[in-house]
Amino acid sequence: MSAQRDHRVLVPVDVLEGQSVPRTIVDAFASIPVVLLGYRELPDQTGPDQAREQYGDRVQAELAELRTVFEDAGCDVTSRSAFTHDRLKTFERVAVDESCDAVLVLNPAPVLETVLVAIRSDVNVEHIAGLLGTILTDTALELMLFHVVSDETARDGGVELLEAARSELVAVGVDTGRIDSRVVVDDSPTDAILEAATEHDLLVAGESRPSIRRFVFRDRAERLARRTVDPVLVIRGEYLESDEEDAVDDG
Repeated sequence: MSAQRDHRVLVPVDVLEGQSVPRTIVDAFASIPVVLLGYRELPDQTGPDQAREQYGDRVQAELAELRTVFEDAGCDVTSRSAFTHDRLKTFERVAVDESCDAVLVLNPAPVLETVLVAIRSDVNVEHIAGLLGTILTDTALELMLFHVVSDETARDGGVELLEAARSELVAVGVDTGRIDSRVVVDDSPTDAILEAATEHDLLVAGESRPSIRRFVFRDRAERLARRTVDPVLVIRGEYLESDEEDAVDDG
């Protein structure tokens, strides 16, 4: 299977806690290059260098086994390791360093058939559609495009937004029969997304603000990643750049 190199996904795995990547996820992401990040979140009193000396070899061994699983599925895969006091900040940094389009926050995924795609605005919709088009290659996954509005007067605008997203997906080769859409009225978008996600197997959330928002995990994206029981794919905007002030210890 030839991997398309236009996109790349970061998959962080807490290998020392025995976290694994479900086979359903491996198969679903086999068509896109993957960067495996073997990480360990440390207590404040433990330094990254100390942890690396103590656990580095074990992390590398676990990563090597995990790489083999992805390689056997035909995936183009590389790996990195990190010891950090803030896992989400490390995910952000590595995603930027490795030019990853998205970060996959793992949760159990015994079945992977339907994907909820939370669309916040028209910002980055083309980018999101392009990434999803790559991921959907050689899968039978079905998509539910989802948008939350604050009141009924905004519903028509939400419908137009999701139709635009559908058009972008069709333009990159996704069959329209695999795409459904839904607009809901709720004054708590995060809660509405989490409730809808219970009916699906994977949640996709994208950034939707201008380039001054330099991080992957902020406000709603972070709350979704922390609270959902599904795997979450957080798509970062093309505008994100590395910033030395945001660096954390990793290796």
